[in-house]
Amino acid sequence: MKHLNLCIDIDGTITEAYDWIPRANDYFSRKIAPKDVKVYEIHEVLGVSRKAYDEFYTLYGEVLHEEAKIREGVKTIVNELYKQHKIHFVTAREEKMKDVTNRWFIHHQISSHSLSLLGSHNKVTKAQELACDIFIEDRYENAMQLSLAGFEVLLMDCHYNQGILPPKVTRVNNWYEISDIIEKRLHKLYPLFKIAT
Repeated sequence: MKHLNLCIDIDGTITEAYDWIPRANDYFSRKIAPKDVKVYEIHEVLGVSRKAYDEFYTLYGEVLHEEAKIREGVKTIVNELYKQHKIHFVTAREEKMKDVTNRWFIHHQISSHSLSLLGSHNKVTKAQELACDIFIEDRYENAMQLSLAGFEVLLMDCHYNQGILPPKVTRVNNWYEISDIIEKRLHKLYPLFKIAT
């Protein structure tokens, strides 16, 4: 059976979406809860300048990525998908976060065929390079951009990515749903042949 090329974001997609909140609350003296995170840009949620947030991220970025909790089902499902499909992690993280990112994958024993740290939210070019069949993402703007470029997107539901979705974007609540959608997509593309009797 032909494999699919699966492109998968990291932060908020295979990691929990709100793990940064306790450290950010301490640093900025805020009382943000997950339900308050209505937009993707963290500095806007905190009510601080981008410069102030960048200073916080310079201090704590590696620690936040190291401490990030894995979403339920990710390890089992991604490693199962890896046996049959190509797994490409595509993240907006900067190249300087490569070591901590690799350590996190090794710690959680997650397999992949490639890791791309783009340093940018523009993922279309990389998706084209990887001949992506399905992109799994949590950022609403990325999902819109990818779908406009013709890619099928599974959007991990979060407080900050609500909005109307075009036909090529499907909202999902967890990795079990993602697994089911990929399996159904495969069976639709490659129905099992039956021997005539």
